[in-house]
Amino acid sequence: MTATAPHFGPSPSVPPMRRPLSVAALLAALVTMVAGLLLGGAAPASAHAALTGSDPQDGAVVATAPKEITLTFSEQVAMGDGSIRVLDPGGKRADTGAAPRDLQSGSTVKYGVTLHSGLPDGTYTVAWQAVSADSHPVSGAFTFSIGAPSETTVALPSDEAGGGLVGALYGIARYAAYAGFIVLAGGAAFVLACWQRGAGARPLQRLVVRSWLTLTAATLAMLLLRSPYTGSGKLADAFDLDGLKAVLDTKPGAALVSRLLLLGAAALFIAVLFGAYAKREDEREKKDLTFGLAIGGAVIAAGIAGTWALAEHASTGIQPGIAMPVDVLHLLAVAAWLGGLAALLVALYRTPDIGATAVRRFSRIAFGSVLVLTATGLYQSWRQVGSWSALTGTGYGQLLLVKVGLVAVLVGVAWISRRWTARLAEVPTEAGTAVDPQMDADASAEVESEPADESEDPSRAAQLARQKAAVATATKKRIRDADPERSGLRRSVLAEVGVAVALLAVTTVLTSTEPGRTEEEAARASTGASAPATEGPVTLSLPFDTGGRNGKGTVRMEIDPGRTGANGLHLWIDGPDGQPMDVPEVKLAFTLKSKDIGPLPVLPDRLTEGHWTASGIQIPMAGDWKVAVTVRTSDIDQTTIGKNMKIG
Repeated sequence: MTATAPHFGPSPSVPPMRRPLSVAALLAALVTMVAGLLLGGAAPASAHAALTGSDPQDGAVVATAPKEITLTFSEQVAMGDGSIRVLDPGGKRADTGAAPRDLQSGSTVKYGVTLHSGLPDGTYTVAWQAVSADSHPVSGAFTFSIGAPSETTVALPSDEAGGGLVGALYGIARYAAYAGFIVLAGGAAFVLACWQRGAGARPLQRLVVRSWLTLTAATLAMLLLRSPYTGSGKLADAFDLDGLKAVLDTKPGAALVSRLLLLGAAALFIAVLFGAYAKREDEREKKDLTFGLAIGGAVIAAGIAGTWALAEHASTGIQPGIAMPVDVLHLLAVAAWLGGLAALLVALYRTPDIGATAVRRFSRIAFGSVLVLTATGLYQSWRQVGSWSALTGTGYGQLLLVKVGLVAVLVGVAWISRRWTARLAEVPTEAGTAVDPQMDADASAEVESEPADESEDPSRAAQLARQKAAVATATKKRIRDADPERSGLRRSVLAEVGVAVALLAVTTVLTSTEPGRTEEEAARASTGASAPATEGPVTLSLPFDTGGRNGKGTVRMEIDPGRTGANGLHLWIDGPDGQPMDVPEVKLAFTLKSKDIGPLPVLPDRLTEGHWTASGIQIPMAGDWKVAVTVRTSDIDQTTIGKNMKIG
């Protein structure tokens, strides 16, 4: 920041209105550098829905050709034609080419494709691609063999969905959309809540209008890139009308179109704010118009923020009904703080009129925004991470720690800014110790020495009036720039904006990273989450939630002796308070996927309150068995929970 210090003082050789361009150049360079490091160097978007199982399994060797291939996912996905392709050793399609069939049952997300009959022995490749419920593309591939493994001409794809040039452009557009919204909403809020005279300041007008243009262009780019981003990965397909039509039928496509419609309303809001509102002189009328603009602007801003909540992390996972409004509130608080900060920086550098009152008002708004961000951020962290191990052991958790660190730095710099704000004083426009009064006197004298007879030369008189106004504005600005408190505040706010740019980049990457909770759950599912083999009875504990009233509890199960052959079963259901809990119905099913055995149903008998038993349960062979327990707590509320156990 010391390199810009000479710009605060008067310099005859440098016109005053050109000096702030160095700040804009610095910010542009900072944005480019951080975006390049965090977006360009980042890996393709991680999977948000994970493949948790398949039949046949990866690497399996089956004796006879299966009739179909099924894939199981950790959460909802969208499938289209060709989303699952099965290729024989020669690279030809082994499936019928029909769209994947939805085989969902209860909470299990499963899709399957039918294979041709009479498939020869050899190694087959299954390649799949889908779109997870939070709008990000996911893909993968695995192999299985019929009869015995063989050579294959099919190479497993190494590129993940959402990568390459299209992925990089989509990531840049996502970053630009976030930045555009934050500055648009925060800049307008700064004018209405902190400095209403700023509605007539051209630098603030340009800032808000350019942020609207940035958000609009980024949204259009994301809409066009959506089809190749989730599909072929080819940039030329961005202008494929059939692909665009398919995008419009999806939840992310609807969110982007809704955002464009809301941006039309935002354009009208901007026109009124910087038009009729800026020119309004009557205080009473201006007060009424301020209230109307505040209500309308808040509705538009909340609606635009809701387009992110509708299509990304908040709309999936646990508690989406709470997470979506919390996400909107979080984004609005970010805009009020960081967007207002950008507007304050422009006002401090480019306008001579802003004073301590406006800065103090923004300081209070920023403090309230930090409180809202803390509360909503804690909830979002719990929802997306879920455990301490995920906080340090997953990419999402590690990025979240970086974000928390940047927020802490930003709050520290903001505290310094608050100290400068407290010391900021209104400097009279008639005097100043850091400027050369003789230079201003000479300039004024030069202007006033010109003929002032307006009747003889009206155009010359108008020119003299403009010159006098320019001299007065430049003098006032130099006097204000000479205030050391103002200069200190400007440097502090500039540092805040620099940290905010980095924080926004990390947040953008975070939105395209698999949540820690999902990553850990997928890892447990892929490894089977098996209970360890033990001597004697096998015991399991499975929490459940049917979603209805009194629908939460825990199933405890004991299978004795836990070996092949006949087994006895004892099952207990406990409520949240640990007391026995009766339910209308409970049933079980045992499945050994590796041998295609099951499900083997078991209907236990009620013994006492919260206690069910069954005897003579036949386990035909040793292996990693999955037990699925269905619990019904009312006529309409039931759930199925499962876990793997080692038998034999």
